[in-house]
Amino acid sequence: MAHCNLCDREVNHTSKHHLLPKSQGGKHTETVDLCQPCHKTIHKTFKNKVLAKKYTNIDSLKKSSELSTYLEWIKKRNIEKLKF
Repeated sequence: MAHCNLCDREVNHTSKHHLLPKSQGGKHTETVDLCQPCHKTIHKTFKNKVLAKKYTNIDSLKKSSELSTYLEWIKKRNIEKLKF
């Protein structure tokens, strides 16, 4: 099992999320492990420029008002994949 650093769930798979998006110069910077639903939701919710300016650490993402409803919802679910 793997651990998602955003929703704090135990999941089967995670992927690396660059806290500073690669397109904004973050190719070799810090990453965090995220489940697929969280990773997709972050990139659907925020443009890379916004992520680079406001959300460069996991705590800022967890406190984001844009993600609060999603995080409350996903923490209660046993979902491995979301389709958009």
